[in-house]
Amino acid sequence: MPYELLVGLRYTRSRKRAQGRNRFISFISLVSMFGIALGVAALIVVLSVMNGFQEELRTRILGVASHVQVQSPEGGLMAWQQVADESLRHPAVRAAAPYVQEQGMLSFDEGVRGTLVRGVIPSAEDKVADFGRYMQAGSFDALQAGRFGIVLGRDLAAALRVRLGEKVTLIAPQGLVTPAAVLPRVKQFEVVGIFEAGMYEYDSSLALVHIADAQALYRLGDAVSGVRLKLDDLFAAPRVARELAMTISEPGLVVADWTRSHANFFRAVALEKTMMTLILFLIVAVAAFNIVSTLVMAVQEKYADIAILRTLGASPASIMAIFVLQGSVIGLVGLAAGVAGGLAIAHNLDVVIPALETITGATLWNKEIYYINELPSQVLWSDVSTIVTVSFVLTLIAALYPSWRASKVNPAEALRYE
Repeated sequence: MPYELLVGLRYTRSRKRAQGRNRFISFISLVSMFGIALGVAALIVVLSVMNGFQEELRTRILGVASHVQVQSPEGGLMAWQQVADESLRHPAVRAAAPYVQEQGMLSFDEGVRGTLVRGVIPSAEDKVADFGRYMQAGSFDALQAGRFGIVLGRDLAAALRVRLGEKVTLIAPQGLVTPAAVLPRVKQFEVVGIFEAGMYEYDSSLALVHIADAQALYRLGDAVSGVRLKLDDLFAAPRVARELAMTISEPGLVVADWTRSHANFFRAVALEKTMMTLILFLIVAVAAFNIVSTLVMAVQEKYADIAILRTLGASPASIMAIFVLQGSVIGLVGLAAGVAGGLAIAHNLDVVIPALETITGATLWNKEIYYINELPSQVLWSDVSTIVTVSFVLTLIAALYPSWRASKVNPAEALRYE
């Protein structure tokens, strides 16, 4: 073993007989290790949660929404079949489905809730969305033209206290003009299914009906609100939307992809991830620079030892290497503990969060605030490697100045009063 490594490891270890400043330096070393471990673990857990949240949000949004929407700015698209056929000619488009989307109000017993009414063709909608997979009760295929069936989100059904097979009243805001007054259009719908997408926004406000029933209720005739498209690659949506806007023959249509229609969600998550990363790296930096104080005190304590090593022929570079190794060992031990702890927590959040909620009695994850009903986690090894690399570089930088000071010790001055 090179003597620089041997001496550096001896300086790092806490000796049983250490007294006074030696014991205090060992305590500061442990504090530095703990600070680095805590910062690294927090970084891994937070970035894993942010990655999982972003992926889960995207998956659940696109399980109910669509990759690309083609719609008329006036709100009525007559030639929707032509638009769907032209869209399907694009090699990246996998499926197309027409839809009607309007506002409404649902009433049952004494409960009233505002809702977003979406008229769909179940067989076509299953190709662009995942409602069939999200059904908790009933059947999505039970939506049939003329039957006036309705499929509700789970939270919407719970708010209305309505169950499968019961009838709710759907009130359309467009009114009927009569000699006496303007009356809203009202129609009873039978609840034929309840879905749970896992996103509170949809589960609490979305109601699905057959497209023919929606056209009849809202007096659209054969027109629809637009056509929803599913792509082979969801990340190609911006490019495909631009290409479709130039190739569809129907003039005046708006082609919007999911990155535009839900841009605020993903921008907010990306910004929050960036800011949390910077803040937590500052915590790691503070912990890493605690090594400066540890090594400065170690250099002061070991002045005589350094002088003796110099008189025995140790070069300034060797002295500097001893203290760089001491700082590196502190950093590596803290990094190893932080990575192990962070990965353990990130992979077991489904156990950790309920346990913390039980202990504290507080709700740590509210689906009404965070849109999804569980805390996701996705560990990316690219993030872990970046965290480890940057943290280790910070510990090395922190160790440079005290090590340089140690290499400049003058043996004659250090041993004058020994």
